[in-house]
Amino acid sequence: MIASLLPRLLLIALGLFLASNSTATAAESRPPNVVFIIADDLGYGDLGSYGQKKIRTPHLDRMAAEGMRFTQHYSGNAVCAPSRCVLMTGKHPGHAFIRDNKQFKPGQDEGQWPIPAGTVTLAKLFQQRGYATGGFGKWGLGGPGTEGEPLKQGFTRWFGYNCQAVAHNFYPTYLWDNDRKVPLKNLPFAANQKLSEGADPKDPASYVRYSGKEYASDLIWEQARQFVRDNKSGPFLLFAPTTVPHLALQVPEDSLAEYRGKFHDEPYPGGKGYLPHMIPRAAYAAMITRMDKEIGRVMDLVKELGLDEQTIFLFTSDNGPLYDKLGGTDCEFFNSHGGLRGRKGALYEGGFRVPGIVRWKGRITPGISERVTGFEDWLPTLLELVGAKEALPADLDGFSFAPTLRGEKQPDRPFLYREFPGYGGQQCIRVGDWKGVRQGLFLRGKKAGTSEGRLELYNLKEDVAESRDVAAQHPEIVARLERLLREQHTPSKEFPFPLLDAAAR
Repeated sequence: MIASLLPRLLLIALGLFLASNSTATAAESRPPNVVFIIADDLGYGDLGSYGQKKIRTPHLDRMAAEGMRFTQHYSGNAVCAPSRCVLMTGKHPGHAFIRDNKQFKPGQDEGQWPIPAGTVTLAKLFQQRGYATGGFGKWGLGGPGTEGEPLKQGFTRWFGYNCQAVAHNFYPTYLWDNDRKVPLKNLPFAANQKLSEGADPKDPASYVRYSGKEYASDLIWEQARQFVRDNKSGPFLLFAPTTVPHLALQVPEDSLAEYRGKFHDEPYPGGKGYLPHMIPRAAYAAMITRMDKEIGRVMDLVKELGLDEQTIFLFTSDNGPLYDKLGGTDCEFFNSHGGLRGRKGALYEGGFRVPGIVRWKGRITPGISERVTGFEDWLPTLLELVGAKEALPADLDGFSFAPTLRGEKQPDRPFLYREFPGYGGQQCIRVGDWKGVRQGLFLRGKKAGTSEGRLELYNLKEDVAESRDVAAQHPEIVARLERLLREQHTPSKEFPFPLLDAAAR
């Protein structure tokens, strides 16, 4: 009897083997999913894997341990919108369209200056490759109804904030669900609110009005997880530009409780455009830890769905941390700058050197890379990783670091260029370990400070804190960097930079 069943059993076994092999082959041939997470105003030193001692970030630390951690990664610029434009287009700030945070139309309710309709974006390129493209968080590259809104720039799904000014409140009265406003159960209040006259700054009741029932970040992450479930057959691009830990300092009580009483805290009474908070240090730490938990939930969901080895995780930040005490933040207390000079808005290292983590289980060998990389490099790197290298636009400024992720040697980046018309007007360029910085370019001849547009020179290998200007000792290097600075700026009528525009002509 057993002998008579053997042929049938062999056929069943062969069928199971072929089915299993077919599934494995399909999984291997399918392009990988991408989960791209960007924090907002998170400093180089705000994660445990980058030296943080007071704020818990276990899930991001695990991502770093299981992936490659970059120690010399630079955001696209020193503030939000131009930084994200560099990321989306693969062009550095001297060529990218958006070059500063700028309202499109004075007096409009929301929306920054839009990127043009014909812009080639990361999302569009992925969409053209058959990816489901979902964005969850903060956009800031074109207001509702403009050509720059996310649904016109390559995203098939959007949930969150459109305008970065509205995103200064974690308990807003609405969020955007694709092109539809979704009302939330939160009461409106002015972003520049101060404690009521006569209110006791040490009485928790004084701060009740500055919270709400629906925490926007929770709602946004919930929609992001649903996007993963809806597109588990893949491939998908999940773009998650979270608003944490950007001001205002607001976080639900269950997270705040984790840090309540852990630090000596002085109440922040409000003003300067941001809301009050009774224990601001605890709130800042709690916001980051809550974000870390949400990232862990996405990682766990991907694993639960059997997609861990088919999904690339990336994490970074759009610029450096805020200056101390603004809105209640305390960069020095947490060492958010990681010992680097400068903060958000500055082209010194602390203003735009940020964490950079890439994890792809089984495909990227865990380790630490000192390669100089920037936001313009993400687009070519990701297209190469997903097998779409041939789709690369010809006019990119970015360089793929996919070979580095594969453990291969690469030529050094020829240079990394940044310019920023805000905060007095700035330019910088890095070539190897040499970095040139120019400040006060909009103030030259008026009150431009000590430098008045003169190129400062630092050797980052010997002086990462940029404390010793050695320009006088190396005139030949200064001359070479100044030539590159002139060459890399293209004038923009939307974002004029008079001194650089004149030099470019």
